[in-house]
Amino acid sequence: MSADRVLRVVDPHIHWWNLERLHYPWLADPKPTFGGDNRLLAHTYEPAQFDADTAGVEVLGVVHVDAGHDAANPLAETRWLESLAAGFGRPLGIVAYADLSRPDAGEVLAAQAAHPHVRGIRQILNVHADPHYDYVGRHFMREPAWRAGFGLLQRHGLSFDLQIYPSQMAEARELALGHPGTTLIVNHTGMFVDRGSVAGWRAWRDGLRGLAQCTNVMVKISGLGMVDHSWSLESIRPYVLETIDAFGTARCMFASNFPVDKLHGSYAGIWSAFARVVADASEAEHAALFRDNARRIYRI
Repeated sequence: MSADRVLRVVDPHIHWWNLERLHYPWLADPKPTFGGDNRLLAHTYEPAQFDADTAGVEVLGVVHVDAGHDAANPLAETRWLESLAAGFGRPLGIVAYADLSRPDAGEVLAAQAAHPHVRGIRQILNVHADPHYDYVGRHFMREPAWRAGFGLLQRHGLSFDLQIYPSQMAEARELALGHPGTTLIVNHTGMFVDRGSVAGWRAWRDGLRGLAQCTNVMVKISGLGMVDHSWSLESIRPYVLETIDAFGTARCMFASNFPVDKLHGSYAGIWSAFARVVADASEAEHAALFRDNARRIYRI
């Protein structure tokens, strides 16, 4: 398959932000993190900036995933994104934010689901024994109130973007098994931060395969630069192929995680690397990984 055909994509994981109109705490006081230097991202990034970055790739559509907007006002980001959709025809889908542990989670989910482009919810769950990697400092999946909030997603027809570490995958598997009517979408290839040891590789591999046993769990192959800043085709190849082997081509989607992964590579470079890794896949498999699965899973 020629490169120009491969590089026609539906990108199911991008972020936009407007620092003049909205409040993003992590960009208001940006700091270097394990994923990169957030100070380099602390400027408005909207469709115009995104389009400039995507030269060389035909982007047929995008799904916007919550960009760390002020958690106290989760609907503000959604309203702004809906205004972009009205003006630019993008995004085609929105993964909005809600804190599922709050008493008003049901009301927030209903309000988010009322927006025409909202397809799901993401609440980052990454917790890690090493403070360098810890995002949230609490095990939401172990909290009864949070689990009750999660149980409301199906009522509103919402999927859940699951951002966790390998050490959390066993708990996430039990969550998925307990809610077979809710689609869960693993973010960023399972975020293999403990990859420097045999035990770390095994935890990621076995955890991912456990999740893959749940037919309602999908995965986005993305975010590889966050945990491998000097990535190369050969350094990402085993993670891409292992993920596809675990989930099959029908439940995997390639995604850019732009502009976060812009810290570690170009847009065309990321998509070209994906294309080279799966160069021997069939035409149908290429279409699934680069476009069709994103459309189906996010209903766009």
